[in-house]
Amino acid sequence: MDIGTISSRYAKALMQYAQSTGTEARLYDEVRTLERSFRHHPNLRDALNNPILSIREKLQLITTATVGEGEASREWGRFVTLVLRNRREQHLQYICLSFLKLYRKNHHIATVKLITAVPPRRATWERIRKKARKFLHANIELHTETDPAIEGGFIIELADYRLDASIATQLKRVKKQLIAKNRRIV
Repeated sequence: MDIGTISSRYAKALMQYAQSTGTEARLYDEVRTLERSFRHHPNLRDALNNPILSIREKLQLITTATVGEGEASREWGRFVTLVLRNRREQHLQYICLSFLKLYRKNHHIATVKLITAVPPRRATWERIRKKARKFLHANIELHTETDPAIEGGFIIELADYRLDASIATQLKRVKKQLIAKNRRIV
């Protein structure tokens, strides 16, 4: 069976379960936290794929990655137990991504990624959020990153658009133009 098919079926089932129990928002937060844990700790996938670990140990690992020392929701615990009993833990990251996509689509949420050389001020952050909301006609989930390599300016990714107004990119463009001009002269 295809990874995309498995993950989308489990994500749809989780969405329907969350809607029937009225816990969509809490499950969204838990799934988003787990997906972030998968991105920041690649060894988490390796640990889940380890056949030596029992279902209970894998459940504890997932719960810790999701809520830390806190208490996970009953619905999330039941869903993760279902995934582990069906031996689908290798698909859990893709299930999370599919669920996040479904939730955002159902609740008209768009994600916007802002990359700057220094952390943006709160006023700038809010202004970008308002403009993006007006442009996309959706609620905005703004993620910020700092990357000193861009040297200044910003890179913004919203929907299928990417606006690169960084100093590093502009310098590369100028360099290419100078090289092209020098080739024509010689």
